[in-house]
Amino acid sequence: MREVKIAVKSASVAIEIEDLKVNYGAQRVLHGVDLDVVPGEFIAILGSSGCGKTTLLRTIAGFQKASGGAIRLFGKDVVDTPPEKRGIAMMFQSYALWPHMTVLGNVGYGLRLRGMSKADVRARVETVLRMLNLTGLEDRKVTNLSGGQRQRVALGRALAIEPDLLLLDEPLSNLDAKVRIQVRAEIKSLQSRLGFTAIQVTHDREEAMTMADRIVVMDQGRIAQVGSPKEVYDNPVSPFVASFMGADNTIDLDVRQGASGLEVRASGQDAPTLWSGRAPMGSVTAYFRDDVATIQDLGAKSEDAIVLPGTITQRTYPGGHYRYLVATGDRHFTVTDDRYLDLGNPVGLRLPLESLHLFPSAQ
Repeated sequence: MREVKIAVKSASVAIEIEDLKVNYGAQRVLHGVDLDVVPGEFIAILGSSGCGKTTLLRTIAGFQKASGGAIRLFGKDVVDTPPEKRGIAMMFQSYALWPHMTVLGNVGYGLRLRGMSKADVRARVETVLRMLNLTGLEDRKVTNLSGGQRQRVALGRALAIEPDLLLLDEPLSNLDAKVRIQVRAEIKSLQSRLGFTAIQVTHDREEAMTMADRIVVMDQGRIAQVGSPKEVYDNPVSPFVASFMGADNTIDLDVRQGASGLEVRASGQDAPTLWSGRAPMGSVTAYFRDDVATIQDLGAKSEDAIVLPGTITQRTYPGGHYRYLVATGDRHFTVTDDRYLDLGNPVGLRLPLESLHLFPSAQ
């Protein structure tokens, strides 16, 4: 039997979203969203609850009416096209499977609606189930499947109709951690092999980082940043993106231009740190992740790094290393270290300047 082939159309842009607005009554929930997606690309829309990511997905699918702007799929304006005529398949968080149907019935549901013969439906479904490692489960009720198997059935139903675009709305959130990792690897592998265009909504940063070619970070109905996982992780464009991508520790710095380069000073430092890098001038807030901070001897010299005086207040052993809570001033920071260090020890908390995300404090 042939493998399901999802055609990658020749247009240079699969999806064009231009100045898209959505209102819920008098409340605007999408504020002029612009986004282009190329054929065969996997996009993750990442954001916290209520940021507008699911509204954006549902508007692309046609389940939510746009209040303004344009949506073009492979060059065709579909903003007024009903969902069933957009060539889109959607996977839902709840799976949305028919409990009274078998695996065969669920995966073949969309094919039957399209008038495909019973024999052709079964042939297509068997091909899809083989791809998803569900062979032999054709006649089993979906209520008798595991969570991971149900998710694969939902994916199979979406892929069986060979859509131009696959939309995924938090598809892995109901799975336990181990199964979630396995299924997301399977989805990404299938997408890479079959070449279809996919957009997935998620609040899980790791899920977005491991599955997507590009990440769209949303905040309050607007796109905050678009880029590759590495770009968004390493070079956040705003305090919100930095914090959302895990750099949620902050310290206040003062940056001035000195004779030999930038002079960077934190509260508690006796002398400024000289730095050859680039940074905004004046009062600056530095955002950083836990894994950036290290512990060193309090009096040790350190180039291109802020060293704050601190005290170890807590020690735990999660396995593989010790985890310390270091107090500096009125702030506490989590630091990992291979060494066993005594509580109450005065230490230096080292923060490499090149690993800090610096933004003007007023931003």
